[in-house]
Amino acid sequence: MGRPKDCEFVYVYVSRTSELAAQIRLQQQFCRKPPPRFLQLAPHQQTSAQAIVTLFPCQGIMTRLGPDSGSDKMQIDECPPPERAKATNMFSPDYLRLYYSRLFPFSDMCRWLSYGNDAKHPGCDSSFLGRREFSFTLEHDIYVRYLSFHDANEMESSIREKCPYKIDIGAVYNVDPAKRTAYSSSASEKVFAPVERELVFDVDMTDYDDIRFCCTGADICRKCWPLMTIAIKVVDTALREDFGFEHILWVYSGRRGVHCWVCDAKARRLTNEQRASIAEYFRVYKGSENNTKKVSLSGAVLHPSLLRAYVEVLKPFFEDQILSNQSLLQFEERFEKLLAMIPDDGITSQTRDRWQNNRRTSETEINAARWKQLKSLLETGKQKVPALRRCMEEIIFSYTYPRLDLEVSKHMNHLLKAPFCVHPKTGQVCVPIDPKECDDFDPTAVPTVADLIEELNKGEASQDFIMNAKDRDLTKTSLVESIELFRSQFLHPLLKSCKAEVESAYMEKLQTSQAALEW
Repeated sequence: MGRPKDCEFVYVYVSRTSELAAQIRLQQQFCRKPPPRFLQLAPHQQTSAQAIVTLFPCQGIMTRLGPDSGSDKMQIDECPPPERAKATNMFSPDYLRLYYSRLFPFSDMCRWLSYGNDAKHPGCDSSFLGRREFSFTLEHDIYVRYLSFHDANEMESSIREKCPYKIDIGAVYNVDPAKRTAYSSSASEKVFAPVERELVFDVDMTDYDDIRFCCTGADICRKCWPLMTIAIKVVDTALREDFGFEHILWVYSGRRGVHCWVCDAKARRLTNEQRASIAEYFRVYKGSENNTKKVSLSGAVLHPSLLRAYVEVLKPFFEDQILSNQSLLQFEERFEKLLAMIPDDGITSQTRDRWQNNRRTSETEINAARWKQLKSLLETGKQKVPALRRCMEEIIFSYTYPRLDLEVSKHMNHLLKAPFCVHPKTGQVCVPIDPKECDDFDPTAVPTVADLIEELNKGEASQDFIMNAKDRDLTKTSLVESIELFRSQFLHPLLKSCKAEVESAYMEKLQTSQAALEW
């Protein structure tokens, strides 16, 4: 049977076990006017093919009865169903409400941000979490700052009520941020000020737009993602080996980058000046769009941190992945940008002539072959021209070294998106990344909030009532792997360290008091 020219297909799924009860997905094919994306019915409502015909009259209707209806047969009227495509919009306020009510790890977040001060030990600071600033971005870009919560229940109640599209975490202040106005007057002796904050880093893929050609702007793919893998490897190793930090959390931003939280006590208590110094430690890529050369490596030898990054990460990634992924030497427009970094006109001209006259190399090998030619010329030329001594390293650093948003790291009062948020543009969850396994992280495979709700619905039939409701829900979804990673690799070691620190500080305080009394 032929399909009518103007035909809408309505897909009706009737389920009495699902929390959503029923979703009516409308798909348009050969239709001039787009139908609604979907209609969500309340749990108490009933639906039927006849009701749908009344709501959305069309020429072709397909219904599927749910698993508890006693039948799984398709009933087709006039037109065969179109192939179901995955929804393009993976975010909605309804999905977000369900995510906050059933999956968001409120307890884990509060345990992290309390740093051991939520226990009953006499050395704990019970006001610690309540002095932490949070901010919400609500629907229609309404931004609310200086929110605070004293425990997980208070946080959960506020988030479920307001359903923020984005949650940011700020500093710990000397007083509750909600009461800051009491200290803002000139008569007040106490000044509202931050006293503690994680050392944070933000790496955004848009800062690499001048050297990636597979995507631009907020788009990412598996060809350009290795740039983020490089950033994680280089920064994580330096923070651990050069600065001695241990408790470091890496989080996918949900769209186009990664965030780093350094949570050691000594990191949280750094001054703004100290934070700026650490941020500058990672500053190699300098200059504006007008500068041809943005990396300058001076000195007789490379700094040990830069040498380690170059040998272990930058050079292997550049030669094995970045060159071919971005086809840096395949097209004239791209290789001219690289040749502009060479400070010797003779080598630049010689290389250009070779590449323009030899185009017979296959596309899969041309980048590697041309890079081999250029390396040979630079190795020979640097014996005669001192300016070429670091040229090859500077090229590789320009294309691979992490480009951090330094302003995010320099100030204690800068807010950063919370882990496990849902990005409103992609619907993806901001999941943790294991730096030891970051080579295997695929940003295109990160679950969206729509995926998680679908997994919840599929798992409704099998329920284990031994677990609490939230843990039971987590086990039905792919988010459970990210939660377990957060707990085992970051939270549990951190809290163990915090407990020891609280006990040590308390004993030291007792000894000081006792010594004062004896005197």
